[in-house]
Amino acid sequence: MAVFTTRPELSGTFGMVTSTHWLASAAGMAMLERGGNAFDAAVAAGFVLQVVEPHMNGPGGDSVSLLHDARKGETLVLCGQGGAPAAATVDAYRDLGLGLVPGTGLLAAVVPGAVDAWLLMLRDRGTLPLRDILAPAIGYAEAGYPVLEQVSGAIHAVADLFRQYWPTSAALYLPGGEPPRAGHLFRNPALAATYRRLLMEAEAVGRDREGVIEAARGVYYTGFVAEAIDRFCRNTEAMDSSGRPHRGLLTGDDMVGWRATYEAPATLDYRDLVVCKGAGWGQGPVFLQQLALLKHFDLDGMDPEGPDFVHTVVECAKLALADREAFYGDRPGAKPSMEQLLDPAYSAERARLVDSRANLELRPGEPGGRAPWWPSDDDMPLNLAELEATFGSGEPTLQVPGPPRGDTCHLDVVDREGNMVSATPSGGWLQSSPVIPELGFGLTTRAQMFRLDPASPAAIGPGRRPRTTLSATLALRDGKPALALGTPGGDQQDQWSLTLFLRLVHHGLSLQQAIDMPMFHTNHAPASFWPRRAFPGEVEVETRLPQHTLDELAARGHHLKKAGDWALGRLSAVAREDTPEGTVLKAGANPRRMQGYAAGR
Repeated sequence: MAVFTTRPELSGTFGMVTSTHWLASAAGMAMLERGGNAFDAAVAAGFVLQVVEPHMNGPGGDSVSLLHDARKGETLVLCGQGGAPAAATVDAYRDLGLGLVPGTGLLAAVVPGAVDAWLLMLRDRGTLPLRDILAPAIGYAEAGYPVLEQVSGAIHAVADLFRQYWPTSAALYLPGGEPPRAGHLFRNPALAATYRRLLMEAEAVGRDREGVIEAARGVYYTGFVAEAIDRFCRNTEAMDSSGRPHRGLLTGDDMVGWRATYEAPATLDYRDLVVCKGAGWGQGPVFLQQLALLKHFDLDGMDPEGPDFVHTVVECAKLALADREAFYGDRPGAKPSMEQLLDPAYSAERARLVDSRANLELRPGEPGGRAPWWPSDDDMPLNLAELEATFGSGEPTLQVPGPPRGDTCHLDVVDREGNMVSATPSGGWLQSSPVIPELGFGLTTRAQMFRLDPASPAAIGPGRRPRTTLSATLALRDGKPALALGTPGGDQQDQWSLTLFLRLVHHGLSLQQAIDMPMFHTNHAPASFWPRRAFPGEVEVETRLPQHTLDELAARGHHLKKAGDWALGRLSAVAREDTPEGTVLKAGANPRRMQGYAAGR
């Protein structure tokens, strides 16, 4: 199949790094060139993303990673999704007159998990010292980096919010009273000082590489960072998307009691691959459930840009997302097992619901005979028209109206030793929570993904993880890492990533061909983010899809929303292929928004 690409698929034998920002990819590649491994590269790139994409993630945010450690021969999920504060109960929010956790401000703050996850990965699996890893991020925060058009646009969109309600954010992001101009250098000296102090205090305590990194974890979660977060949440009333100011519930004690963790992945065999995802406390198994459904259709015989392919993938996505709403979450004992959700008989029964017409209902199943939970009327906002006008809430991808469409961040790395990382850091967006002035960053608002219904599997509760949409993907072939991929994009992550995966597996496309091909997704299910809108039957499409495909989809009852030619997804991917001549490493990056790049040799 001849498919246009915007750039070549990279191939080589040394190492590959790809991400949503070229500066992060370059920083990761620099670590490989210095003799580091994939884990060193991923962590360095992750810290750079915190600086150069502040509208998409930050040091106060979250992270979910999939990793394969070639030396240990193990594939794991690294959970950097922090839990809810001890004071975060359903009653605490109901007593404030809230039907939803606000999408912005301080009430939605959970423990920031990204920094600890990166440090844990570096301590256990990296090789380079923390000073080398943090150097690029410190350099960009201190000396400046060219501001992306999307960053400038995001700040423009919330500038009045900053001026009127969030003065600490205005002080940082409105230098001279105005948003920074695209292409001009922007500095965050407070963030640079935070990284430097973290490093200095850790080096004063740690006796070796691992000791310094472990000490840095303690400094962040028990030292000056945790203390600053505690003071800010206790003493600051911040305006949020409820239309009222509130203090935060997050405390230093919540920080002290939390650390990132390794977990076994949820897996599904598909063709000659074992696909690995995070478990059902987050969105990850949606990818696997879609694959389990799609096994019952002849995708090989479908045109990857044709109406049969788009229709089948969309209808299966609707079924998997309905199960997500009904069964996924971190409330103990509330969800079916992965074995029940991925049971072949259950998947076959669900696949039979797909016919030639677009279905406009949300249809959860009953895996293992378990009845689905469903939201009640009082679990929804009271004045949706008012709430829609609020800037800065939700995943940046979902903001309408709001700043230019954005996403989260993503990176993938593979090295010549066979180590592989797929990571999706997010949260702590500049537009979602006010800056803590002495730290130079704001907090994650991931608690907005909880439900305020105690019967929901995603009900809020002390220490529980929000049902995050962060969802990296890693696949094995014969026990060896074969593919790592992902994208920002909230609820769309496990739709865009899945479509990329299917086009690789069923249609033999290269990484870059599959990334560049026209993309689509459904907005049928309730959004994970405040205010949880749903658009039954809506399929958002890039208009590069053939006209006959668009016409046929509309004829089948899909409600088409045209997003533009190059509008959906920020996919990236790396691959490792064993050939008779040796192992070849590959990488592809997203051309949309003109900032994602791969590096490798």
